[in-house]
Amino acid sequence: MSDEQKAEEQVQDEEIKAQASEADNIDVDDNVNSNADNEEVSDELAALEAEELIARIKQAQSKADENWDVALRTKAEMENVRRRTEKEVANARKFGIEKMINEILPVKDSMELGLKAAVEMDIEDESVHKIREGMELTLKMMVDALTKIGITEIAPEDGDAFSAEFHQAMSMQEIPGKEANTIVAVMQKGYLLNERLIRPAMVMVAR
Repeated sequence: MSDEQKAEEQVQDEEIKAQASEADNIDVDDNVNSNADNEEVSDELAALEAEELIARIKQAQSKADENWDVALRTKAEMENVRRRTEKEVANARKFGIEKMINEILPVKDSMELGLKAAVEMDIEDESVHKIREGMELTLKMMVDALTKIGITEIAPEDGDAFSAEFHQAMSMQEIPGKEANTIVAVMQKGYLLNERLIRPAMVMVAR
């Protein structure tokens, strides 16, 4: 082989090596660029996942707060219902007999009027005395029974101050020697049931 051919082959070999080196450099650059792109995509995905996670956490917190608020309002409402129920039951126990008491009171009024008439007549007769004693005993038993279930009498006396809370004025008259707005006569007793007025006392008032 001539020197010229050797030189030409050497030049060709160097060109091939140069091309190969350039190709290797291009591959390295591509790999570097590819890795950089992959890292950038991974960072973007991580950022998106973090944002989505934060959004989900905020949504879950908002829902938890809403459920907690509902739970508190429900608990408060249940407590109010419980208190109302207890109050209604207590009132039913205290005042459930009011209608029956209002039916009994006129009977008591009649017994008291009858006994008063018997005392005022003052008849000297043993049978009358026995009847009066029987009426007194029966009336006492009735008063004791009414007291046990929470009945209190409103029995104002002559000269007591008139109270619109407990008394009902049936008439008003100018009476010499009597102060205005004082009671001069009681026509009918009043009554309280467990400290609640169920019947006012009917009275005559000085004007």
